[in-house]
Amino acid sequence: MTLARSTLVLGGARSGKSRYAEELIEGCGKGLYLATAEAIAGDGEMAARIALHKERRGEIWQTVEEPLDLAGIITSSTEADRPVLVDCLTLWLSNLMFAKRDIEAATAELVAALEQSQGPVVLVSNEVGLGIVPENALAREFRDCAGRMNQVVARACDRVVFMAAGLPLILKDDKT
Repeated sequence: MTLARSTLVLGGARSGKSRYAEELIEGCGKGLYLATAEAIAGDGEMAARIALHKERRGEIWQTVEEPLDLAGIITSSTEADRPVLVDCLTLWLSNLMFAKRDIEAATAELVAALEQSQGPVVLVSNEVGLGIVPENALAREFRDCAGRMNQVVARACDRVVFMAAGLPLILKDDKT
């Protein structure tokens, strides 16, 4: 599969979305890994997840850790021959919420950056709306914001892939 100008890879936890996105870019020879996760002191589980992702990456990757300014990094760092992988939008959303940032404005900036990018961008995001309705207000707000963000980004992307059990399902494939 050729790499589209912009690709959104959606799926649930442990659906294979990050690995699939990495494989898309590894076929190009080199890539920029834009990581949004932050290891929080005392959160051993998150630190282990981050370590697993880092260990899996080969030497083709340059990693930039940026929890908030995705649009700025995409605008300043994309190159025609070096695709960018953003992993992941839902952690970015959490970071925006905790920083009390305007989520709609940040999402609009991200979409504008995708349109201006000099090379392919692959974004990974969790689909969190398929489960039960969360019992607390913050979790419901997060689920709703993630759903709206995913819709906006999916409309802007040329290709959208849904991952389930490690298998990709192409939801959208606009030829570019």
